[in-house]
Amino acid sequence: MEQPRIFLSPPFMGGEELNQVLSAFADNWIAPAGPQIVAFEQKISEYLPVDYTVALSSGTAAIHLALIILGIKENDEVICSSFTFCGSSNPIYYQKAIPIFIDSETKTWNMCPLALEEAIKDRIAKGKKPKAIILVHLYGMPAQLDAILAISKHYDIPIIEDAAEALGSSYRGQKLGSFGDIGILSFNGNKIITTSGGGMFLSNTKKYAEKAKFLSTQALDIAPYYLHSEVGFNYRMSNICAAIGVGQMKILDQIIEKTRLINFWYREYLPELEFLTESKNTYSNHWLTCILLPKGKNKEIKEVLEANNIESRFLWNPMHLQPLNATIPYYGKRVAQNLFERGLCLPSGAALSQKDIIRITKLIKAEL
Repeated sequence: MEQPRIFLSPPFMGGEELNQVLSAFADNWIAPAGPQIVAFEQKISEYLPVDYTVALSSGTAAIHLALIILGIKENDEVICSSFTFCGSSNPIYYQKAIPIFIDSETKTWNMCPLALEEAIKDRIAKGKKPKAIILVHLYGMPAQLDAILAISKHYDIPIIEDAAEALGSSYRGQKLGSFGDIGILSFNGNKIITTSGGGMFLSNTKKYAEKAKFLSTQALDIAPYYLHSEVGFNYRMSNICAAIGVGQMKILDQIIEKTRLINFWYREYLPELEFLTESKNTYSNHWLTCILLPKGKNKEIKEVLEANNIESRFLWNPMHLQPLNATIPYYGKRVAQNLFERGLCLPSGAALSQKDIIRITKLIKAEL
């Protein structure tokens, strides 16, 4: 008899989500406005904390608005982590700007400060000072923030902090998403909490948040009729989606406690493997537990797991290796590429039991 399917990172519901949705229906707030949106924004604001939050349709939308608000225009250059999902870099193209991709470092797998500064110096020497840095905290692991923030300040380049995978993670006790000039979160169906789809724009600068809200609601000017003085977007979160988010916030800490326990179990049962792990001053939500294997072995183990009805996933294929970005400048060596060639994301959903982890790790051990 086939064993039940184990998914990589399915949603985990606590029970209050449905009550919040039913409340929205009862009040007839079936729109991209309503009390659940206000409540969800407030809960995220208090949790991080940040002064201003704007609930949006996706994390990608939040990055797009951040680029607009920071004045990114055609042919401007924007630095971006290479080892990430295309949702981090595609908004640069929306603005007809040019991404400049930066390699990872081996400790956190995030943007390498050395390669970052090398890129900035070289672009300035070429007469093209980058206009922004999109910094990603991969798989919930904080980047080397001390070094990167110092570089940002020295060269006066604002940071868009992509904490899409890192809600609840922290650096020196401060929650991720609150370090950048603008931060973003994602609530896609596979994230640490979900609204089925959605994102959040974060900032401590009032004018940035006001502009994000304005642009996300089709840039509708204040008038007794429809009046538009600039291009806007239909990027606001639905009140129904926000209702799910309000319910999810009640169990966020519980989810993080469990994903961290799952990571502990994996490391306990597979001590011979190399994991993405916390370093000094970092606290990770361990959204996904990731391992490194001998080159090619990740493909073999992925196939074995799939044959046993267990979902896993390769690490991100670096952006600078994508056909879309074949002519785009890249700074670094082969760190991101080596991680992609060797890495695997293991099932990490909060509903997993210790029995499930034993089942998974036995299959992996048999292939080592």
